[in-house]
Amino acid sequence: MADWWILVGMMGSGKSTVGRQLAELAGRQFVDTDVLLQNRFGRSISQVFNIYGEAAFREHETSILRSVSDQEGGILSTGGGIVQRDENWEELRRLGKVIFLNVPTELLVRRLTISKRRRPLLETENWEEKLAALVAERLPMYQRADLVFDVQEEDLRQTAVQLLAKVQEAGW
Repeated sequence: MADWWILVGMMGSGKSTVGRQLAELAGRQFVDTDVLLQNRFGRSISQVFNIYGEAAFREHETSILRSVSDQEGGILSTGGGIVQRDENWEELRRLGKVIFLNVPTELLVRRLTISKRRRPLLETENWEEKLAALVAERLPMYQRADLVFDVQEEDLRQTAVQLLAKVQEAGW
């Protein structure tokens, strides 16, 4: 079995940024499923959503997750909705330990307001309400993680330092 530390959480929770920092601190490789998916299509996540639809996106996301098992373990950042499919959970558990970056909705809103990345599921006028609904819908799925890490920090580097301490404390 590969030895992955897999980050799950809402868009804007810092999975990619904290994941890169965590990989650097732990001396591990960093892999982002969204980047792998973009490379597969040669398009941005927004374009993949718009052209092929969410169902096709989710199928490819599962395929990407399976392909990661061929690689040596490291830090794996996943798309926010990857937890919605049971088959993904089977794969996540097979790959390693799942860490939920639990970020308060207010902090997600602040981060997403300044983010330059387009978020296909939030391309609506009342995106803050849509975000809150997604958080409520996905929270029970995220809480299936091996470790729930409550993020209170604005500073993503400090979050990575604290997360590494938690992971080491857990004996991973």
